[in-house]
Amino acid sequence: MLRWIRQQLGFDPPHQSDTRTVYVANRFPQHGHYIPQRFADNRIISSKYTIWNFVPKNLFEQFRRIANFYFLIIFLVQLMIDTPTSPVTSGLPLFFVITVTAIKQGYEDWLRHKADNEVNGAPVFVVRSGSLVQTRSKNIRVGDIVRVAKDETFPVDLVLLSSDRADGTCHITTASLDGETNLKTHYSVAETAECQSVTRLESLQAVVECQQPDADLYRFVGRMTVTQHGEEIVRPLGPENLLLRGARLKNTKEIFGVAIYTGMESKMALNYKCKSQKRSAVEKSMNTFLIIYLGILLFEAILSTILKYAWQAEEEWDEPFYNRKTEQERNSSPILKFISDFLAFLVLYNFIIPISLYVTVEMQKFLGSFFIGWDLDLYHEESDQKAQVNTSDLNEELGQVEYVFTDKTGTLTENEMHFRECSINGTKYREVNGKLVPEGMTDDAPDGSTPQLIGDELLFLKAVSLCHTVQISYDQPDLVGGGDPFSHANGFSSSHMEYYASSPDEKALVEAAKRIGVAFLGTSGDTMEIKTFGKSERYKLLHVLEFDANRRRMSVILQTPSGGYVLFTKGAESAILPFATGGEIEKTRLHVDEFALKGLRTLVIACRHFSPEEYIEVDRHLNAARTALQQREERLQEAFGYIERDLQLLGATGVEDKLQDKVQETIEALRLAGIKVWVLTGDKHETAVSVSLSCGHFHRTMNILELLQQRSDNECAEQLRILARRIKEDHVIQHGLVVDGASLSLALREHEKLFMEVCKNCSAVLCCRMAPLQKAKVVRLLKTSPEKPITLAIGDGANDVSMIQEAHVGIGIMGKEGRQAVRNSDYAIARFKFLAKLLLVHGHFYYIRIATLVQYFFYKNVCFITPQFLYQFFCLFSQQTLYDSVYLTLYNICFTSLPILVYSLFEQLVHPHVLQNKPGLYRDISKNSLLSFRTFLYWTLLGFCHAFIFFFGSYILMGEDTTLMGNGQMFGNWTFGTLVFTVMVITVTLKLALETHFWTWMNHFVTWGSIAFYFIFSLFYGGIIWPFLHTQDMYFVFVQLLSSGSAWFAIIIIVITCLFPDVVKKVFYRHLLPTSTQKSQSLSAPQAQALSCVESLCCYQHGQSGCSRLARLLEQITGQCQASTNHCHSSSRSNRWGGRQRQETIFMKPDESSAPLGFKNVGLQS
Repeated sequence: MLRWIRQQLGFDPPHQSDTRTVYVANRFPQHGHYIPQRFADNRIISSKYTIWNFVPKNLFEQFRRIANFYFLIIFLVQLMIDTPTSPVTSGLPLFFVITVTAIKQGYEDWLRHKADNEVNGAPVFVVRSGSLVQTRSKNIRVGDIVRVAKDETFPVDLVLLSSDRADGTCHITTASLDGETNLKTHYSVAETAECQSVTRLESLQAVVECQQPDADLYRFVGRMTVTQHGEEIVRPLGPENLLLRGARLKNTKEIFGVAIYTGMESKMALNYKCKSQKRSAVEKSMNTFLIIYLGILLFEAILSTILKYAWQAEEEWDEPFYNRKTEQERNSSPILKFISDFLAFLVLYNFIIPISLYVTVEMQKFLGSFFIGWDLDLYHEESDQKAQVNTSDLNEELGQVEYVFTDKTGTLTENEMHFRECSINGTKYREVNGKLVPEGMTDDAPDGSTPQLIGDELLFLKAVSLCHTVQISYDQPDLVGGGDPFSHANGFSSSHMEYYASSPDEKALVEAAKRIGVAFLGTSGDTMEIKTFGKSERYKLLHVLEFDANRRRMSVILQTPSGGYVLFTKGAESAILPFATGGEIEKTRLHVDEFALKGLRTLVIACRHFSPEEYIEVDRHLNAARTALQQREERLQEAFGYIERDLQLLGATGVEDKLQDKVQETIEALRLAGIKVWVLTGDKHETAVSVSLSCGHFHRTMNILELLQQRSDNECAEQLRILARRIKEDHVIQHGLVVDGASLSLALREHEKLFMEVCKNCSAVLCCRMAPLQKAKVVRLLKTSPEKPITLAIGDGANDVSMIQEAHVGIGIMGKEGRQAVRNSDYAIARFKFLAKLLLVHGHFYYIRIATLVQYFFYKNVCFITPQFLYQFFCLFSQQTLYDSVYLTLYNICFTSLPILVYSLFEQLVHPHVLQNKPGLYRDISKNSLLSFRTFLYWTLLGFCHAFIFFFGSYILMGEDTTLMGNGQMFGNWTFGTLVFTVMVITVTLKLALETHFWTWMNHFVTWGSIAFYFIFSLFYGGIIWPFLHTQDMYFVFVQLLSSGSAWFAIIIIVITCLFPDVVKKVFYRHLLPTSTQKSQSLSAPQAQALSCVESLCCYQHGQSGCSRLARLLEQITGQCQASTNHCHSSSRSNRWGGRQRQETIFMKPDESSAPLGFKNVGLQS
């Protein structure tokens, strides 16, 4: 009983075996001692909190932050001892920050609960008690038989039992899992495929044994034991038998499957990635500054405590006549009294630590991230995809990137393959008008004549048409089980069918073979049909040897129409040629290298013929490996190696992958911005170099160094030393390095420093033949080097995920290789060319905004607390507060919070056009320059200087004579404190106004509105006797202060004294020592004036802005802009129903000298 209780509480989880046994329809054995296994229910839980644990769990997470925990301690100290300020002064801001964060996180979690309830409550049909029963998704149990209809998603991970097709197959798409939109065929075992009705399924006796839940979408190991007529039949189960939760049923009326993995144990749920928290350089700087300010706080508190006791050493000040000690005070412990005084000073000065900094930064990041999605320059019209932000925590990191690691296929290229050339039996061919023409010959055959391909050429094309996993979608209605599976082929034409493939290469090759005359017509069950120049041929598909990254090849074993057995295989030349024993091996190798030099992607095709006896042995090997429950992968690899040998080489193909638009200009812009670009690809060396040259990654004038085909550590080290020597000796401005995966493994093993030294001296690095984990290792190598550069990884496929997660910033391309990269990235864009805008403009803006926000927060808090510290010298360190408690509480929450938030959302130091046209400006903010210790010191000292001026300026006015009223009435200490506070609020607000370069109506509203709010609030607060306040210290103080002309004069003089030196410094530096950014500001001024203040937030080069509706509304309210103004250099007309018509955008030619990505804009008028 005790053990059961411990298991329920999760302290003693039940022992789990390596496999699970599932009884189909939950028909458990009646004999023996069967102990049922416990499985998870089918509820999906993506939420973080429940209604019971929200408060404790959320509070625990929030108080893990140093600043929040610090203010909690201060608040508790104020409650426990007699402190100079009310506990409300610390408690209210803390409560505000905690509450705002809790509401935000609670709302986000409520949305997750809502989404979970929709999924868990979806209606499903299960087979129970001999009939179909409708229930909710969350009620499905492991072992239930579930019915899924066409276009529905699978509610659990199912093993397919049967479908409406006679052969028991079905088609699915896995777009929501991996983004692949092609149709995939899944199979049931022959013994269950005939159970197409509920009654047949009810009588089915079967047991599934399989592995425990695993996150790998493409791995499933199991076997099904079906009992028929008292005989047990064992069949292997693999990924092709498993229907994953989240996938969608297509081209199939209905299927029945048995639930294997439910709820949070389904593969989709196990792939909910809890990504490691990435922290930006700004956040790290912020934490460092907090620690420094904590040090300043402790220093001030200790100094004040020591000076208090030094002062009280004199007897007249220890116990003056007006403040006699009580007996208890005289007898109290000196140590306890010292600690109590120290804590009291700590409370008095605690506002030097800005608690509202965190919540302001969170709001700035969250709201600021919308600008990326709104930017129409990052919108791809062809695919209707806009940029998306998966995490807003790294916005400013986009402005700090020093290294970009990019994939090649699908990232730099379109991943749209076009067949160009092939080599058959040592002869090169190219496709001309749908015919294969040998190299050096022209196509002289008259149109319409049938090309005569015999022998090797025909066998090669048949191999291309049969060795693949391509699916076909027809325009006609779906087939039902009884029809002719190849009836579509009658009257065959290209308009009736479309090929779908998981690999663009496969699709391009099958389409090319079809154009030439060998057309793949489809698969039905285990039969594949092709039409060879009008003659139909059917092959029996016996086995598919799936592609994997280690073998780098895939194969099919077929039975030919004549009854023979043949293996067709295709793959990389390194995976095929070593196993080939016949054919023109050397000629084909040369042709493959030639294709690669042209930038073509190459595949090698081979075959092997089996005798009946050999095939029986092959079949036995494969079945033994596929039915193994232990070490199935290793046994399959051995079986594949046994089969894919002694190959007869047929030839090779060359497929072109076109470069994406503006890749060369983007790479050049990144280079001018001081960013080094590394290309990491799995392609072969020659192909990768060719693409690198064509996209501008390598220049023709660049000295290309090579680290290739190294066999040993010593050989690799020697080659690295030679390269390092060449870099020093060669007087070449730029070097490029090419390294392959094998050599990289050796270099990273024992020669990391030497390898890094060579890489850092190269302006471009190309790594080819890279495995996914090697990509991540290279990123980690750079990331952890002594310089700690900021890295960015960009890719589009599942093989780029590890690299994207390893880099400081990960960017996914919404390409044709699925959505894994996008799901695991921090940002997602549709094309590589958008990277320049993302970094050079958005990254620049985000960084300067948050850098100023952080330093301004520390500055205004130094201004706030230093007068409090100075005041202690004039009140015998009695811990008397200078400001009223309400002012202490509201300073950071109300009086100074909005101007900096609006500044951090809209500030633009330089116009966006100029930032794109001058990538060199990116260097000005690199290496966290705006948050360097020197800049931090400047802001801190400025805060101290301003605080001294506030305090002593007010003291000079009131120190000798406090009769500032015409009637001789005197002012007191609260008036002095209010004068200092008033000057401070005005000065810190105007200081931010001086830092603002880009003024919108919102900046004006919050800047002048904050000052006005302070005055109105103070008049209201001090003009009424509030019954709930135990003291009325501020009653009529502010009204009296404003009644004095001297006070007004003092306010004006002190504000000018503080800000005038700052203005002089800015003018001096701008005219005598201008930075490149300041020079660009003067260039961009006419353009900036021409753009609407609101619209230019997200309107840059093309078309309307992302917030144009908001802009038009605000401009109508403020009356700033004419309705006819053309802001975006485009004439965009709309019909009366809102339909967009053609846009006309006026551009001049690219400014090649200074603007790799920019355009000189004309017609810019307001």
